[in-house]
Amino acid sequence: MKKSEFIGQVSRKMKLIRIESQYSQEEMANLLGISKKTLIQIEKERNEASWSTIVTLCALFNESEILVHLIGDDPVEFVKLIATENTYEPKEKTLGGRVFWHAIKEGSHFILQQNIISGHYRIIDLDHVRWYSTFDAEDAEQVRLKLELHREESDDTKA
Repeated sequence: MKKSEFIGQVSRKMKLIRIESQYSQEEMANLLGISKKTLIQIEKERNEASWSTIVTLCALFNESEILVHLIGDDPVEFVKLIATENTYEPKEKTLGGRVFWHAIKEGSHFILQQNIISGHYRIIDLDHVRWYSTFDAEDAEQVRLKLELHREESDDTKA
């Protein structure tokens, strides 16, 4: 999913997210740092929210069921993925992908999964810790293979 697509999809759900959280338009506008008039324009789908408004929304409403179901992942992590294109370091422990994830390749140490909603990829280890996220399937598989090789080499030096 591209940044512009994400902005459009979240903009179209902004009213539902506000209602889900039981905020008035004025309260929501204050939380997001925009005018009430701007919020109304977004909710009526006359304008899309700015990237900074989307980032703020995802940070403040990261537990919104509407947001989670829209992208199938933690909204904050998804914003980071879009903003940086990819990440390559151990992250937080995940639930292992039972709901929104499909296993593409399973190695002896790492699993490549694809999100069934947004289509992005992630690599988790056998303890369900996220190591890498990207939109590029080929890149994800190359990184998974590198991680497998690195883990096997470190296991060999310990033995």
